[in-house]
Amino acid sequence: MESCNCIEPQWPADELLMKYQYISDFFIALAYFSIPLELIYFVKKSAMFPYRWVLVQFGAFIVLCGATHLISLWTFTTHSRSVAVVMTTAKVLTAVVSCATALMLVHIIPDLLSVKTRELFLKNKAAELDREMGLIRTQEETGRHVRMLTHEIRSTLDRHTILKTTLVELGRTLALEECALWMPTRTGLELQLSYTLRQQNPVGFTVPIHLPVINQVFSSSRAVKISPNCPVARLRPAGKYMPGEVVAVRVPLLHLSNFQINDWPELSTKRYALMVLMLPSDSARQWHVYELELVEVVADQVAVALSHAAILEESMRARDLLMEQNVALDLARREAETAIRARNDFLAVMNHEMRTPMHAIIALSSLLQETELTPEQRLMVETILKSSNLLATLINDVLDLSRLEDGSLQLDLGTFNLYALFREVLNLIKPIVSVKKLHLSLNLAPDLPEYAIGDEKRLMQTILNVVGNAVKFSKEGSISITAFVAKSETLGDSRAPDFFLMPSDNHFYLRVQVKDSGSGISPQDIPKLFTKFAQTQSTATRNSGGSGLGLAICKRFVNLMEGHIWLESEGLGKGCTAIFIVKLGIPELLNESKIPFMPKVSASHGPTAFPRLKVLLMDENGVSRMVTKGLLVHLGCDVTMVSSGDECLRVVSHEHKVVLMDVFSPGMNGYEIAIRMHKKFTKRHERPLIVALTGNTDKMTKENCLRVGMDGVILKPVSLDKMRSVLSELLEHRVLFEAI
Repeated sequence: MESCNCIEPQWPADELLMKYQYISDFFIALAYFSIPLELIYFVKKSAMFPYRWVLVQFGAFIVLCGATHLISLWTFTTHSRSVAVVMTTAKVLTAVVSCATALMLVHIIPDLLSVKTRELFLKNKAAELDREMGLIRTQEETGRHVRMLTHEIRSTLDRHTILKTTLVELGRTLALEECALWMPTRTGLELQLSYTLRQQNPVGFTVPIHLPVINQVFSSSRAVKISPNCPVARLRPAGKYMPGEVVAVRVPLLHLSNFQINDWPELSTKRYALMVLMLPSDSARQWHVYELELVEVVADQVAVALSHAAILEESMRARDLLMEQNVALDLARREAETAIRARNDFLAVMNHEMRTPMHAIIALSSLLQETELTPEQRLMVETILKSSNLLATLINDVLDLSRLEDGSLQLDLGTFNLYALFREVLNLIKPIVSVKKLHLSLNLAPDLPEYAIGDEKRLMQTILNVVGNAVKFSKEGSISITAFVAKSETLGDSRAPDFFLMPSDNHFYLRVQVKDSGSGISPQDIPKLFTKFAQTQSTATRNSGGSGLGLAICKRFVNLMEGHIWLESEGLGKGCTAIFIVKLGIPELLNESKIPFMPKVSASHGPTAFPRLKVLLMDENGVSRMVTKGLLVHLGCDVTMVSSGDECLRVVSHEHKVVLMDVFSPGMNGYEIAIRMHKKFTKRHERPLIVALTGNTDKMTKENCLRVGMDGVILKPVSLDKMRSVLSELLEHRVLFEAI
């Protein structure tokens, strides 16, 4: 071997190595024995740990490893076979336990990994729940702001207040730098700046409505981010700063009828306003989703509030208009009522004042007719009487028409003899028919009831008017009066398409037809005849006289009696047929308390004179008093005249059988006189018959006479024949109330 100069490394001596191994094995054994103690403490404290048996097995492995190192301490010196056996046994057990532990870890590690995965999943879920809770809290906050804004916006129904409040509340809630509202102009071609939050911009500035950015906002129902430099967003003063984000949202104008602000349009179609909202400049703040949702909800609420305000304004305007109309109608009603009262008062006065001279004319003419007259004088007197009667009829017609038109005329229902009524009409019209040498016939159907309930006077007036017209326009030929109960089938050929019979057991419909062979009527003139003061242009009509009121009044009487009237004629020279239908009650089925029916007594059936009948006459009008006295004296009465109520009460005595008085005398009126006479004569057979002599046709007059206990009412004017008939009926029945 060659010698070399290399230096061999200096290794420790074998004893030193053995010493190091000895010390290391000791500390390894100590560590192995301490680890199980720590695992036992962990298992004891971790009550919820699911792998205790694994830890026990792992602890056994560590203990065995520690025991192996501990036993190896005796192998560094000479040792016995027993130590070798123990060492071998410990190593075998350690190998077995270590292999079992390794196999168990193969199955445990995936479980441990899945637990870790679930842990991560739960952590993610918890984070997601935290985010959702934050969103819910944000939505709750947004909802609270929406409710507050809605309450503020809808706390008023004034449109200007609504819009201004919206801008103020949005600016406060969202901390906006500026908020503006653009409204469409009247033409609908521009948007006009109507409201701003900070009032830094002149209201009235306009931009075209067809700008692309405006079309973009109007076409979407959501809030849209727009450029801070677009025309509707240039609301801040120029400066060196970074503008904040801007959003715009449309505001539907659901109702703008009569809704004008700064020349707003009157729109019936759906249009939009534009709301622009700006965040503060030089800030990193951005619009959040919940803020945009808040803006959208507020825009919808503003639209609803505006529509409600517009509807309320229209309803208030309509209410004001209705109140104005009601005030005007009430004023017109009061003026009409005042005019009606004035007219009625005028007619009442004129009625009384006209009937008083008419009474004198007719009474004196009838007295003059009883004297010896030459044929020429008798013709003159008859002409005076005829003209006076015509004038009296005209007065009655005017008064009846007036009361019919103002609705004050009411039917005086009572039970009457229908057959006797037609016979009386026949008796009244016969003298004129005889003079004109006409043939008059009356045909009453067998099924016609003898008694009926209705207004006898108005029915007789209607029949007399219709028959009188037939006599007036007939120079020769015949006149026929036919009366029967109307049936539904008999209306097939009528001129009353809107009139229908309503059958009942309580009433029936009387149909009266008056046919004449007179001058006839042109068909086109028939509708005119039922108009007041209207006459046809035929020669016969012009020569016959008349006021043109008869048929107009008949039509109103018939309408009051729930009937219908019409005329039929084939033309001039071919005669005419007048037909009317009225509704009358049936006495047996109507439980009404009425004045008992008493047939009328004509002058021909009573006495022609009343010798030594003591009559007390009170009338404040001297002419009327003298005329009435003349009638009574001519009939043989012993007449005492007085001119006042006091004088009447002083003069009246048991010897007077009849007291005729004017109820409207000055001072003490006739009603008060009647009351005092009842007190003066307590026994009925000692009291004279008290009869009112009046020119007033008001129904209230008759009711007042009945109320104070008068025995009768006589309506002026009175002729000699009428006075004779009145006294006969009064003395026979001790009661007489002429129909008014």
